[in-house]
Amino acid sequence: MNRYLNVAMGQLGPIQRADDRASVVRRMCEMMREAKALGAHVIVYPELALTTFFPRWYIEDEHELDAFYETEMPNAETLPLFALARELGVGFYLGYAELAIEAGRKRRFNTAILVSGQGRIIAKYRKVHLPGHAEHEPWRRFQHLEKRYFEPGPGFGVTRAFGGVVGMALCNDRRWAETYRVLGLQGCEMTFIGYNTPVHNAPAPAHDDLSLFHNQLALQAGAYQNGMWVVGVAKAGVEEGVDSIGGSCIVAPSGEVVSRCLTKDDEVMVARCSLDWCAIYKRTTFDFDKHRQPHAYGLIVERKGETLAADGTPLAVTAPGH
Repeated sequence: MNRYLNVAMGQLGPIQRADDRASVVRRMCEMMREAKALGAHVIVYPELALTTFFPRWYIEDEHELDAFYETEMPNAETLPLFALARELGVGFYLGYAELAIEAGRKRRFNTAILVSGQGRIIAKYRKVHLPGHAEHEPWRRFQHLEKRYFEPGPGFGVTRAFGGVVGMALCNDRRWAETYRVLGLQGCEMTFIGYNTPVHNAPAPAHDDLSLFHNQLALQAGAYQNGMWVVGVAKAGVEEGVDSIGGSCIVAPSGEVVSRCLTKDDEVMVARCSLDWCAIYKRTTFDFDKHRQPHAYGLIVERKGETLAADGTPLAVTAPGH
């Protein structure tokens, strides 16, 4: 029997700084109801879905900064989303800023959770590839301070859920081939990726016209090269004066886009995904056991200033331009 999973993209339009969490959760609940009416088993929301994208500001007051983070999940503001998931039998992926006290110290992560159709958290992921910068850069039109406000997560894992093997990533993770490959090596059949991506790239403005293209390119390449479905969902539109891309889409293991959001507003789109279709690629072109040759990839590590191959042999590295 073919395993089908009906997946909804819950793309969010802008969230302004004055918008409270309760109003955002109401929007998300409305989208979950629409997703259920369209036959979805799970809905995917964006990265940092509960607030405006606060890393665009340099914030020195810790109390002001803490207000953008969640210290528990669910909490009073998000509980209606969990309750509705349980009522409708629809699971969800949700990105948010997490503030955790671990080993007696305050830690901050860009986090996503996976919630079952019973309203129960079944997996958590903390973003690995943090973009941007750590110090105030006044020359920028707006900041991108993820390196200041978050620490990297420990790595990528998969969860057996919704009848298949599911992975999670966040935003900048989607640009790195390692994200998909590490998930693919664990048998991942579908990866959920929420993102917030401004149109303008301050260090490389020549990329601005390519922002949407690069987004879809990364999602398609990751899907095809690892024989998995990839669901990328944006928070889009003009938020606090900053225009962000939309382009939320669902990509098949073939690399083909099978569903795409058309606006930069709140929008729900659904695709019926055959998880068994992954095997067409995992057992042929991208059969890792048969065709992948990790011994030839020359894994490089650093030790005391030396560059070493995987077997510990020192490597001579030529500087760029020589």
